[in-house]
Amino acid sequence: MTRLFIVDDHPLVVEGLKSLLSNHEEVNVVGTASDAFEAMEFLKNNSVDIAFLDINLPDVSGIELCKKIKDKFPAVKCIALTTFSERSYISRMIQNGAMGYLIKSSSKEEILDAIRQVEAGGYYMNANPNAPSSSEKPGALPFLTRREKEVLILIAEGLTNPQIADKLFVSVTTVNSHRKSLLMKFEVTNTANLIKLAARHQLI
Repeated sequence: MTRLFIVDDHPLVVEGLKSLLSNHEEVNVVGTASDAFEAMEFLKNNSVDIAFLDINLPDVSGIELCKKIKDKFPAVKCIALTTFSERSYISRMIQNGAMGYLIKSSSKEEILDAIRQVEAGGYYMNANPNAPSSSEKPGALPFLTRREKEVLILIAEGLTNPQIADKLFVSVTTVNSHRKSLLMKFEVTNTANLIKLAARHQLI
């Protein structure tokens, strides 16, 4: 059973989520917090698999909190749960270690899908289901770090994660993290579509 922790300062959102997931055999809501300080204190003393983070918190933002959690509690997987769907927020959450991004109007099935995929080591994004994806907007180019561009080029050359790790002198875990980040930034679910879209943007 996935141990879920909710960080949100809106009681209605917290109670709604708890009610939504209360009878679900896959998920156990082990705790809640209304700000970053409470969240970090809870994580010191409790085991958590996944943390839902609101971006707009009263003390520090969910974006900063995500980085703090990944630094101090690397085993905790973070998913943003927010009303913000702008690409800049999504990119910053990903760069700080988030493995998922959900808008608060997501359905129960979407929330459960996100939990399942992230718990399995994958990622999930439902930032704005009504907006066209970046694959339909060839002019919309996501921000990539220098290392992400290097990884993207090597993926396009057909190298595996271990081969890329050897070539760049980094760990396979690091390459896997960059690959997930690229998939999420380009809003695609597989390598073939990633390469196709990168080629369209003339990045490879």
